[in-house]
Amino acid sequence: MNKRHCLLRALNTIGAALALGISISACVSLSAFGGTSWKEEVLLHDGNKIVVSRSVDRGGRHEIGQQPPIKEQSLTFTLPPKNERITWKSEFSKDIGLADFQPLLLDISQGSAYVITNPVGCLAYNKWGRPNPPYVVFKYEGKEWKRISLQELPAEIRTPNIIFGSPDNHVEKLGANFVKAENIQKINSSLEQPEYRSILREGLPRERITAMCEERVLYKGHWILPNDPVARQFIDRTTK
Repeated sequence: MNKRHCLLRALNTIGAALALGISISACVSLSAFGGTSWKEEVLLHDGNKIVVSRSVDRGGRHEIGQQPPIKEQSLTFTLPPKNERITWKSEFSKDIGLADFQPLLLDISQGSAYVITNPVGCLAYNKWGRPNPPYVVFKYEGKEWKRISLQELPAEIRTPNIIFGSPDNHVEKLGANFVKAENIQKINSSLEQPEYRSILREGLPRERITAMCEERVLYKGHWILPNDPVARQFIDRTTK
């Protein structure tokens, strides 16, 4: 259900709730907190297609007039041949103030599911070890998602195939709750960075990585420069 449709239902339900003194529906709570859901037709590397249910929930600290960040999002799909229903989720992280990952690709190879993500923002990038190329890769194995190295990703998996960036905003612009594969390709074709147009196997230049995100480390709940004794001393004094 897209935001517009959910909002209309929310307004109708609020009116009924005020008149009858009853609680409002779950759709209202989703609209109130910036959540939405939809389905995407995902083109796999072998030419097959699967339908993926996606949801995004926004919230948290943000500048006045700006959209709240994504605090949680999920991908749900059926994994053949056992028709196992699987969900991949990026949840809210207190240490960075939003969800850690933005999914870029979902694919299936030899019966195993893979999700390739990009850490959201500089803090998440540092938190997950400053990967270069800037991907965190997950494989569904043993009934759970496990992080694997980029080298372990099957070579045939190389083309982003789900809406990247702010997917809920793209879906709202389309005005539909089902997005076909060709529309996903059209949306992603507007991405300029080469690491988002295809899955790179070689690292970006060090200068590019440094300009994109300076190195930070987490020290007693604060992200500081790796060798910053002044910041460490200040934090030590203020956290006693």
